[in-house]
Amino acid sequence: MDKTSEDEIILSYNDVVLRRSDLHILGGPHFLNDRIIEFYLSYLHSQYPSPDILLVPPSISFWITNCPDVESVKDFVKPLNLPEKKLVFFPVNDNIDVTKAEGGNHWSLLAFERDANLYVHHDSFGGYNTCHAKRLYDAVVPHMESSSTASCGPFFECSSTPQQENGYDCGLYVLAIARAIWFWYCSSLPKDEGLWFSYVEQQVTPSVVSGMRKEILGLISSFRNEKRRG
Repeated sequence: MDKTSEDEIILSYNDVVLRRSDLHILGGPHFLNDRIIEFYLSYLHSQYPSPDILLVPPSISFWITNCPDVESVKDFVKPLNLPEKKLVFFPVNDNIDVTKAEGGNHWSLLAFERDANLYVHHDSFGGYNTCHAKRLYDAVVPHMESSSTASCGPFFECSSTPQQENGYDCGLYVLAIARAIWFWYCSSLPKDEGLWFSYVEQQVTPSVVSGMRKEILGLISSFRNEKRRG
């Protein structure tokens, strides 16, 4: 397949544009890119909307982490209304080169829960991204303060995070963990016993994660068919 065909736009969903090459990534054992992660997070938000929850797109998380100008970060995050959110998800990537799009080799997830005033890092590859998550934490903390959380919450590495069994499913683990945390937050499950940690352990299994490629491909196909009928 030539590059022109690979770049063909196959779906525009909310603010996310997917290309034919994304189908190739989902169809095989490949590292997920920004577009696929943002697409699924956007779908999650559409299906289970909540004004209290913010899913930060990967490109914005990346810029917050790596922007060298503190004042630029301040202006950049202001539209996100971070102090108004009670649960915030930040995808973390190990790419440190701001000139290189779609870089990096590993994804993880940093989640902030305001009632606990805690930043939890979930890494499916033994804490590989911890240093990058801490850089993001340091960059975003000054912009999270609200009347209910006047102090800086601590960074916590979740040692019970389910671990991937190969070198390419980290992005799927980010999506599966984000989904589990979202469901935990919106459910009637107890909120005072270890946050969502045990729920994530129960819900994010190797079989669930491996099935997500097919699930996302099915969503893309369904949305494309809807647009054709429309």
